Amino acid sequence: MDIPNTPLPDTATFFDDPQREPLEIDTEQRRGPALFRWLTLAMEHVIATLLVALIISVSANVIGRAVLNHSLPWADELARMLFIWLIFIGAAAAFARYEHIAVDFLVRRLKPRAAHVLYLLQHLMITALMGVIIWGGFLVLSRSTGRTAILGVPWNFVNVSLVLCAVFIAAVAIWRAWQSILQIRSPSVTTSTTGDR
Repeated sequence: MDIPNTPLPDTATFFDDPQREPLEIDTEQRRGPALFRWLTLAMEHVIATLLVALIISVSANVIGRAVLNHSLPWADELARMLFIWLIFIGAAAAFARYEHIAVDFLVRRLKPRAAHVLYLLQHLMITALMGVIIWGGFLVLSRSTGRTAILGVPWNFVNVSLVLCAVFIAAVAIWRAWQSILQIRSPSVTTSTTGDR
């Protein structure tokens, strides 16, 4: 029995949304505000550094227990702090790169103006949510005066990661909302107008 030799579909078409292109921050193609591109690259380097430090910290504790029969209490605490920073910086970088999971079945089938109305609503809701998180984060920072048990690191150093993440996501969401407004008002605006300003 012969199996027909049919070509595989191009999977890039399932991930690339031409409607979303004016809202994308792309460090390789220099799309989006330069500040956001630089911050995204910086966050990605910090993420790599944190990941290496996390691996070293956890490995040191495993080796200490298995080989030296002595656990390193500071390694567990350090790993927890690194993991918290990794989560929030990773969330911000993923938002900038449009890498969070999304259901875009509807928006991909709409005309550009209607799609950007949905993008505008989405980013206004994200901005409002980040505002609540920033406000709550500042409340936590103002009330937290303690230090970690073993390393003595101020808890505010750990908690500030949430606020920084929310501030960055809110700034990007506001920029994307503005770009959607431009697309709604003038659908003929080309993607080149969404670069550095």
